[in-house]
Amino acid sequence: MSKTSTALDVITYGEAMAMFVAAETGPLAGVGQFTKRIAGADLNVAIGLSRLGFKVGWMSRVGNDSFGQYVRDTLTKEGIDQACVTTDERYPTGFQLKSKNDDGSDPAVEYFRKGSAASHVSLADYAADYVLQARHLHLTGVAPAISASSRELAFHLAREMRAAGKTISFDPNLRPTLWPSRAAMVDGLTALAALADWVLPGIGEGEILTGYTQPDDIAKFYLDQGARGVIIKLGAQGAYFRTARDAAVIAGQPVANVVDTVGAGDGFAVGVISALLEGKPLSQAVARGNRIGALAIQVIGDSEGLPRRAELDALEQADEQADDRADAPNVATAA
Repeated sequence: MSKTSTALDVITYGEAMAMFVAAETGPLAGVGQFTKRIAGADLNVAIGLSRLGFKVGWMSRVGNDSFGQYVRDTLTKEGIDQACVTTDERYPTGFQLKSKNDDGSDPAVEYFRKGSAASHVSLADYAADYVLQARHLHLTGVAPAISASSRELAFHLAREMRAAGKTISFDPNLRPTLWPSRAAMVDGLTALAALADWVLPGIGEGEILTGYTQPDDIAKFYLDQGARGVIIKLGAQGAYFRTARDAAVIAGQPVANVVDTVGAGDGFAVGVISALLEGKPLSQAVARGNRIGALAIQVIGDSEGLPRRAELDALEQADEQADDRADAPNVATAA
C-alpha cells in the first residue's frame, strides 16, 4: 500500500540542514548573531514546487534532535509529504553557517555535515510504492556527493523512474569538496545526467563536467547522451536551451538589488520543472525559470523568495498584458 493517499507530482531526495545566516556583514568568525533558516538544494526545489500547488514528496533522514524537528516542521509548514523521511537515532542533522554580503557577491558558507543522518541514506530508504507513483523525479548533484550509499540511491531512483516511463530533471549543483576527487565528480554526475530528460547546468558547471566552454557544445554533449532538453544558466544574461529541434537564449529578468545569490539555481529549477509539468513549451519554461531565479536572489535565505501560485500568476499575467500592449498597432487618431 502506498505511503501517501494522494499521488505525488514530484519526488526528490537529499539533505536538509539548519542554516544560520549572519545578521551582520564581515567574516563569520566575527559575527555574534545569526538567524536560523532551512537549507538544502533539493528541499528548496520541493518547497518551490509545493508553493505552486504541486504534490511533492521528499525523502531523507534527519537526526533525533532539534535541527531534525526543525526540518520536519518546515516540511509540514510547506505542505511537503514526509512519509519517506526517517528519524535516525544514531546520527545528527547537519547545519551550516552563511555570511551576509551587501555587494551582491556570493556569501561564504561553512558546512557541518560530515557523518550526518542524511549522509547515511541508502537503498534501504527506497520504497517503490511511494516513489513510482510520482510523475517526475528531480535530482541534484549534492545528494550523490554526500556518501557512496546516497550515490547508489540516486542512480537507483533514476533507473527505476526511467524504466517506469516517468520524467527526470537533473541539476548538477557541484560540490567538489564532497567528492573523493574531481574525476570522480565528473564521472559520477555525467553518468547520472545520462539518465535524465532535462539537464540544468550552470555555464561554469557545464564547462567543468563536459570540457566545453560554449553553451551549444555543452548542450550537444548531453543531448548526445539522450537528454530531451538541456537548459544552461547564464547568470544575469538569462539561460540558453537546446533540444533536437530548436535552440535559443531567453533573456534574464533584471534585478536592481541582489541580496543573496544562494538558491538562484534552485529557483530556476522550480520555474522550469513547474512549467514543463504544466505542458508549457520549453521557451516559456525557461522564462519562468529566469523569473523565479530572479525573485530568489532578492531576499535573504535560500527559499524565502520562492513565490506562491497567486504571486507567480499575477507576475506572468502582467507580462502577458505588457506584451499585448507592445504588439498592439499604434493607430493615430485624426484631429
